Amino acid sequence: MRAAARRLRKKLGRRGALLTLKGVIATLYGYGQLTTPTADERGIFLLLKLMPFTGWAWLWVLAGATALVCAWLPQRRDWPGFLAVWGVTAPWAGAYFAAWWPLAESKTGWIPAAIFGAFGAVCLVAIGWDEPPARSEPPRET
Repeated sequence: MRAAARRLRKKLGRRGALLTLKGVIATLYGYGQLTTPTADERGIFLLLKLMPFTGWAWLWVLAGATALVCAWLPQRRDWPGFLAVWGVTAPWAGAYFAAWWPLAESKTGWIPAAIFGAFGAVCLVAIGWDEPPARSEPPRET
């Protein structure tokens, strides 16, 4: 069992692990928005002018699924997953920020703006990371 987990971890790598986590979160967020949409739409009213709420929810699911698939691709071929997650979070961060300032529609819009912005920005940082070199493990004593 441990050997299988070790092989899986090696295949996935750190970039893949991050994409898996981001993909799960984005997919679940989109699913949550499909089943129980956000009640307070003041922060995202600009987004809703572009597309209905269910469309945005499906974009979250699509971005998450893209990240989950790309998590298994080799390094430097996994970039669409990072961009998909960033691409869905950026408009949400921007809409919440605009609702807070300059539009003053949401007094606390800066909070979700910072959360969505940071969630997506991690992808922009990680997209440039290289996997650490494989370390040679000393032979096991039996």
